[in-house]
Amino acid sequence: MDPVIVVGAGPVGLTLALALARHSVPTVVLDEGPGKDEQRPARTVVLRDDTSALMERLAGHSFGDQESGARWTGWRSLRRKQLMREITFSEEAPAPLHVPQHVLTGALRAAIADERLVKVAVESKLDSLEQDAGGLTAHTRGPKDTWWRGSYLVGCDGSRSTVRKLLDIRFPGRTAVERHAVAALRTELPWPGEALLHRMPPWRGGGTEVTGRPLADGVWRLDWLLPPRGELVTPDALVVRIRETLAGWCGGSTPPYELLDTGVHTVHHRLARRWRVGRAFLAGDAAHLLGALGTQGLDEGLRDADNLAWKLALAWHHGAHESLLDSYQAERRAGVAARLRAADQSLPILRGGGGLRSYVPGAARGHDTLLTDGHVGRGPLGAPVSYAESPLAPEPSESAVAIGTEPGAPIVDVQVTAPDGSFVQLRDRLGLGHLLVVLVAPGTVVWERRHWVTAGIMPRLAAAVTALPHPAELLVAESYPGAPAHSVLLVRPDGHLVTALSGVRPAELYAAAEAALGGAPRARGSAAEPDPAERSGQPDRVGGRASAAGAARPAK
Repeated sequence: MDPVIVVGAGPVGLTLALALARHSVPTVVLDEGPGKDEQRPARTVVLRDDTSALMERLAGHSFGDQESGARWTGWRSLRRKQLMREITFSEEAPAPLHVPQHVLTGALRAAIADERLVKVAVESKLDSLEQDAGGLTAHTRGPKDTWWRGSYLVGCDGSRSTVRKLLDIRFPGRTAVERHAVAALRTELPWPGEALLHRMPPWRGGGTEVTGRPLADGVWRLDWLLPPRGELVTPDALVVRIRETLAGWCGGSTPPYELLDTGVHTVHHRLARRWRVGRAFLAGDAAHLLGALGTQGLDEGLRDADNLAWKLALAWHHGAHESLLDSYQAERRAGVAARLRAADQSLPILRGGGGLRSYVPGAARGHDTLLTDGHVGRGPLGAPVSYAESPLAPEPSESAVAIGTEPGAPIVDVQVTAPDGSFVQLRDRLGLGHLLVVLVAPGTVVWERRHWVTAGIMPRLAAAVTALPHPAELLVAESYPGAPAHSVLLVRPDGHLVTALSGVRPAELYAAAEAALGGAPRARGSAAEPDPAERSGQPDRVGGRASAAGAARPAK
């Protein structure tokens, strides 16, 4: 079967290619550029706990070290001279990861260089796309014009997406929602390792809001909120802002600093009308733009890739299942739309001047809570979205039990015992093409697996897992937040909880797994028969690993 074509070699496109490779699906990445990324220290990304774990899992690289990125130790909010809020991050409240985008992309490129299932075609700009019953044909121009044949295609080619335009998909929204002057500099501030948000700073020329976020190696990224329109930021004016801000934070005198990079960042809010047209999909900035009030657009783009990868893999290996592929748009578009609505509803309150604060007691503290949520990944502005209303959600069951994670939400990363008896983290088992079944069994950690694997409810649960309509891995956890003993958790390949059941319930577990796969069950070890219109004489590929090489087909 032909590989999946990924258009765009930014973080989202590279992430999708690596995620598909973990599912044994070959991909061709069409990179419009030369295959290298410009080093811009002021262009950074903030990743929440789940997306930073995804990046480290796919890249095989830890970004929280001294050289590559920073995990904040805390967060503080100030208004004028008053400390409004202070947060200390911990295992229970994980810190965001702050990393330069070129460092993240470089690590993904390095991982792809060792992955034989991914082929990257540099200097290949897409200019035409055609779909038929058996796949897609794409044409790229560059030093050598080439035709490419693919089974599916995903546009990860940014806000000016060529894929979106070729598919004739509208991209409505708002322009220049926020503007920020940005600087990356190396210096020492009074809060090492802590990010901070300062509203209405008291010094002259302080503006309305400035954010300071630490990076690795003593580097900080500073962002000053600008008026939506006007006010050109000249280099001299930016240097004045830097000196005044550093002096205001450091007792009146500007500390030594090394200016590394500057820029102006403009935030737009847009949402594509459709994210799927036949065999073509949109992801990342091609599908949505957001970023006001501390929210992170790349964070959502990486979730797009994680959500789509396992669904495309099932279609690639077992034949198209339309309800499963349609669920990508249903889940991800609804989640991003909810975040955009939350930001758009909050903007008039937070940016509308002082009138509201004069009449609403405690409004300033409430505003600070909203902004903090966006920056640290909490609440409607920042927390990972839940797929509780997903078309893949199972029917309510009397056997379901409430735990600390709501159905549809990302699972909490806990230690589990793998089938080989080793202790691993639950998130390390994600993205491998199978469902996860987790038994919560207190006390098992003190015994070797061979002593309890054939005792109690384990044989019955193992038999139920073997009978599921899709391969699943049985894991055992000593505990899980809010879960009573002998709870059985069913987890999707992208780490979202399907359901939690009280004890071993083979029929309910099977029904939940069937729903999570989009409906009809698939026989273990065989492919479901695809729609004849989709096959069009194409040979089926069931399981196995293929090579991405040879995907280019010259024009005839």
